[in-house]
Amino acid sequence: MTAYEARIDETKMGFGFSVFVSVKLDQQIDRRLVDFENEVLLCPEIVECWLMTGSFDYLLRLSVADLDDFEKFLTGRLTKVPGVASIESSVPIRRVKNQPSRIR
Repeated sequence: MTAYEARIDETKMGFGFSVFVSVKLDQQIDRRLVDFENEVLLCPEIVECWLMTGSFDYLLRLSVADLDDFEKFLTGRLTKVPGVASIESSVPIRRVKNQPSRIR
């Protein structure tokens, strides 16, 4: 075991709107990746960030209050991060499974 975690109900905390955002950078060089990851660490709206293979470089999960909150973050912050070439967002309809690990 590496850690103990509490499961927080984001909805009860006022952040019941999740958005998955795929981000493609303009260059896949070490410095650009480090700079982007450092920006991610400064954004409380981003609760998960994964470096990916495939068409996009990163997959983010945002936890925000609502669609307006997402728009403010997208236009006010994420689109202004240096090196971001394209962004694609997806809104989940329903969580089918939520298991913290394979071992219970």
